[in-house]
Amino acid sequence: MQQLDVRHCRSLFPSLALEEGGRSVAYLDAPAGTQVPRMVGDSITTYFRDANANVGGAYRTSRATDRIIAEARAAMADLLGAEADEIAFGANMTTLTYTLSRALGQTLTEGDEVVVTEMDHEANVSPWRALTERGAAVRTLPMDPATCQLAPLETCLGPRTRVVALGYASNALGTVNAVRRAASLCREAGAILVVDAVHYLPHAPVDVKDLDCDFLLASTYKVFGPHLGLLYGRKAAFEKLPAYRLRVQRPYPPEKLETGTLNHEGLAGLLGTAAFLEDIGRRAGGKGDRRQILRAAMTAIADHGKALGERLYRGLAGLPGVRVFGPLPGARRTPTYSFTLAGRTPRQVAEHLGSRGVFVSDGDFYAPGPIERLGLAGSGGLVRAGLAPYNDAEDVARLLECVTELAG
Repeated sequence: MQQLDVRHCRSLFPSLALEEGGRSVAYLDAPAGTQVPRMVGDSITTYFRDANANVGGAYRTSRATDRIIAEARAAMADLLGAEADEIAFGANMTTLTYTLSRALGQTLTEGDEVVVTEMDHEANVSPWRALTERGAAVRTLPMDPATCQLAPLETCLGPRTRVVALGYASNALGTVNAVRRAASLCREAGAILVVDAVHYLPHAPVDVKDLDCDFLLASTYKVFGPHLGLLYGRKAAFEKLPAYRLRVQRPYPPEKLETGTLNHEGLAGLLGTAAFLEDIGRRAGGKGDRRQILRAAMTAIADHGKALGERLYRGLAGLPGVRVFGPLPGARRTPTYSFTLAGRTPRQVAEHLGSRGVFVSDGDFYAPGPIERLGLAGSGGLVRAGLAPYNDAEDVARLLECVTELAG
């Protein structure tokens, strides 16, 4: 186990100083977006002061912006185990997924099949369902409500399957899906695998080469960074991908998917995210190049989340009237725990916790599929508490204390 220095980590997040009712806020809403370390804001401020310009110019600030974009690609490539020219950026994951689905839609013919799942965030469902306009058939892989696990992927694969859209982990339930196995099945079937890693990436190391997926998407604001979308494309798949683009736009990856001017200040902030993770990785004992150090950081974050998450699960499961949904702690999962409390709506629970400075989410979290499957759509969905590396045992204790007040 690589140890996370939680006290040091917490010292890097200015927002943890925010108070509610005279007490520091406990941010347990990380699945909706993490807090950002000081380095991110500093990097953005420095960009606006020293390098604010558009790209491709013959002058100092434009060249500086070009360098920042290149460095951001290299940093995210190191985080994902990719190469820099396999990394594209966009406004957000949803927009990038629509861009990708429209591009892949050009390769489909009438009757080709696309597979989505009942568990996924809607950002990895609706863009693929839209391909019915091109004559594609969409098949949905169901979720077992008893186990909160997906049915075997092979039950939905067929000779006409062309695209499989699969979430790495459920943002509503914490379930981690068997992406590597899915990639192998897709390769055998001749289908492209698109992975939504938005919820998984903040919690554990990701190696896209080991996964062998074709495309993977994430949101950097879920990983201690600014609001940006991130897309990895396996080089061979990315090069073959048709793309709607401007005549003046470069026709090769990764720029061919990047329509318009990028968020330069956000990319500068993303370098602050990388610096934060490098700091965490070195303190956890990471050595070697940046890729190895970032992996050490994510391993330490994973270990911390697992230990703290098990404490949270045991506390919630022991309270009267509380029902926790999702895999048990021993199964592969993220430290994201969703629950209901008898006699209270999820919004009532969230409001009570919020008034005491404990911030959690409630509802369907833009993942209506699993909420409907669990029969909770008509009663307000779930309460969701998600852990990040800046959370500690006191945050968990405060959550349990507040839920106990309502349960009693």
